Amino acid sequence: MYCPKCGALNVDNASFCRGCGTNLSLVPQAMTGRMPEQPASYDAASVEHAKLRLREYAKQRRRERPPSMERAIKSFFMGLGFIFVAIAAKSYAPAGEIWWFWMLIPAFSMIGGGIAEYARFKRSQPTPQLAAPGYTPPAVAPPRHGPELPPRPAADIYTPTSVTDHTTQLLDRER
Repeated sequence: MYCPKCGALNVDNASFCRGCGTNLSLVPQAMTGRMPEQPASYDAASVEHAKLRLREYAKQRRRERPPSMERAIKSFFMGLGFIFVAIAAKSYAPAGEIWWFWMLIPAFSMIGGGIAEYARFKRSQPTPQLAAPGYTPPAVAPPRHGPELPPRPAADIYTPTSVTDHTTQLLDRER
């Protein structure tokens, strides 16, 4: 049997092409005209169950994501935007007198969501640890200075001998 993708020769019962790795399991069935049957259609209950599981998964992912200040600010200001639209609709839209208050539902929902996100964000931030107060010695009055010392007489000041002078004196004695 030849691979339909790369044309490499394969054994007749091969599952994959040895040249390119293409799945060859359906090639013999296609050649004989016997294709596998289509899977049975799903009933409405299994579709609804799958949708419910997907919604639960999305809720779980939303709960697990770390809170962020950006989402809190965005949600809060979108809520304020809905409030402004509701006020403008009541004042200026032809039918705004009828439906303006329905705009308050998403407005307060978004504002509440923004505040909740902010609270989660603040709670997730590590609290700064205050350093333990270190030991501070008691304040001691500075010592009193008396009159300055008198200058030294020139006779007391001497030049120290060098190290080499002392060494040469020792070497001279050994001779």
